[in-house]
Amino acid sequence: MISRDLPGSVLFACSLNAVRSPMAEGILKSLYGKRVYVDSVGVRGGELDPFAAEVMREIGIDISRHRGKSFDELLDTSFDLVISLSPEAQHKAVEMTRTMACEVEYWPTLDATAYEGSREARLAAYRQVRDSLMTRLKERFPAPLTPQV
Repeated sequence: MISRDLPGSVLFACSLNAVRSPMAEGILKSLYGKRVYVDSVGVRGGELDPFAAEVMREIGIDISRHRGKSFDELLDTSFDLVISLSPEAQHKAVEMTRTMACEVEYWPTLDATAYEGSREARLAAYRQVRDSLMTRLKERFPAPLTPQV
């Protein structure tokens, strides 16, 4: 059974640490501030996707300083919860946590980078990812009593 309590530390993982996991990290930090330690990682480290930064800025969350990193670059691997957002990240998360007392959850999340078309059509895919992560995070964790900084 999955605990709905706010964990002390959460790691979001995806393929490149460029779109999905930085978005999830930014959203959880905006919701809970310093009440929870939040980080993100990719199977491979990548550069932050400019569309990801743009759609997050639309809702008042600045992820522009995010620097992508891989599992191998994690300084601390002690997390209460790892949420993987892509199939390959799920495999890596399970492998990393084999010897830890850590929950791992798999949230299959759309890869917005796979969408082609106009700038507006591509941004719509990124907004869909952002909004689905926001909804999922608010459902998964209890609402804070007061806004956090």
